[in-house]
Amino acid sequence: MKGLRGLIGPRHAGHSMPADHLGALSLPVGDDGVVIGEDAEGRSQLVGFHRSTPYDVLLIGGLWTAQVLALRAAGTGARVVVETGRPREWVRLAQAAGAGLECITLHDVGRVPPLGATVGSPVVVVRDCGMRPPRGRVVSSPWQSVLTLLPYLSPVAPRLMRAATLVGVQRVSPQEAQQTGRILGLAQSEVDALPTLADGVTLWCGGGERHWVMTTPMDAETGLLGMARRMD
Repeated sequence: MKGLRGLIGPRHAGHSMPADHLGALSLPVGDDGVVIGEDAEGRSQLVGFHRSTPYDVLLIGGLWTAQVLALRAAGTGARVVVETGRPREWVRLAQAAGAGLECITLHDVGRVPPLGATVGSPVVVVRDCGMRPPRGRVVSSPWQSVLTLLPYLSPVAPRLMRAATLVGVQRVSPQEAQQTGRILGLAQSEVDALPTLADGVTLWCGGGERHWVMTTPMDAETGLLGMARRMD
């Protein structure tokens, strides 16, 4: 399964062991990360949120995509903490995730407590704080990644784009596409495509790479969140 090159989580040196010991392995073997969708060739694309270094992701897009990523991050064993000014939009997701376990918790803007992220208990913070998310104590740190959602470009968007390790952009207006292209150094063909993107399609940019990714919901996600949509 191919991931976003350079955007996968931490890799480690190889290990060797006798073949007859393989049956004792209980951990998955292969790239770690959250499946965010498929590229144009149908190859799965992953983002590794669990890292030993701070990792900031910015998504300029819809609530639906942010919620799918939160749900899938929780499925990898992360604690997902949502800082939001619209908790009613998240309550059903938080209640459904983890079969009653508190793997997704909700907090008011500016009220997220210290989270104590560790390698054995990684955290993904989702900041759904509107067009101007305030600066706060919720910052990325080892084993604590931060995903910030912006519905559209705002005055703080350029700063957040330049600070993020990975930026995802969904359908935006032609004017927003031009501004995004200047900040991210996009080709004109990529700029021209941004206002025409279908629901569920995101241009992910990081480390000089560009990947067009379609996020298609699984059956359980469709039942909980509905079909992909750009508008909330």
